[in-house]
Amino acid sequence: MTTSPIDLDAYLQRIGRPAVPLQASLGTLETLIAHHVNAIPFENLSPLLGEGVDISPAGVQAKLVGAGRGGYCFEHSRLFAEVLRALGFTVHELAARVVWNQPPGTITPRQHMLLEVETEDGPRLADVGFGGLTLTSTLRLVADVEQATPHEPFRLLHDNGDWQMEARLGEAWKPLYRFDRVRQHACDYVAPNYFLSTHPESVFTGNLMLARAGLGQRWTLFNRDYAEYHADGRIQRRTLVSASELADVLQASFLLPPAICSAAQPRLARLFEA
Repeated sequence: MTTSPIDLDAYLQRIGRPAVPLQASLGTLETLIAHHVNAIPFENLSPLLGEGVDISPAGVQAKLVGAGRGGYCFEHSRLFAEVLRALGFTVHELAARVVWNQPPGTITPRQHMLLEVETEDGPRLADVGFGGLTLTSTLRLVADVEQATPHEPFRLLHDNGDWQMEARLGEAWKPLYRFDRVRQHACDYVAPNYFLSTHPESVFTGNLMLARAGLGQRWTLFNRDYAEYHADGRIQRRTLVSASELADVLQASFLLPPAICSAAQPRLARLFEA
């Protein structure tokens, strides 16, 4: 292990202290991913409340580990990258263009962060911060092969240096984002993070968005629309009808501390205004 700006012991405690060797192995990587996405939710309360989003190692340590919060892709992937480096992994940071729910051929900015991790079985993709379709295991960098995960099947398409991540939802393959393997640096994420966390046209500043992935289940929330996705294919949906019901869901399904729910209550109450 190497010196790290992340408190590794505190992080392991935050994700439930998995019984895993603290070494740079594929088995350790897979175990950490499963525990991370279960314990630390995807959430955008900071942009919604008009708070700044600090994506430095110290910032994500303080928020996602120390304060028991979640975050969005730049926060999750920064934290996870530093944890892996502390364990001796070689990690390359990548950037992607999100095309989820976009018309075919749409060109979007590079506003998503994911990781390429070197393992004894070759390079693997790790993405612990893609909301309702966050990867719950690694993917091999191979094209046109369906790859099983603990949740949905995924695949990668490859075209002239560009990769496209897709998830199979039911019988249909849905594109999530496009990326290449050009290495990024921490400074490359500063501008997109600032836009996504502050601009009035950002989806994160005007909507409440949360997601978490546990054993055989996913939980998602978009404003008042709540859903639970089960491994057997069942989907339970409901529209939340009160601020108190929302607070209960934030704590029970997304594991947010009561203090942040209380602090956010004035802004969240506006979701229920006629």
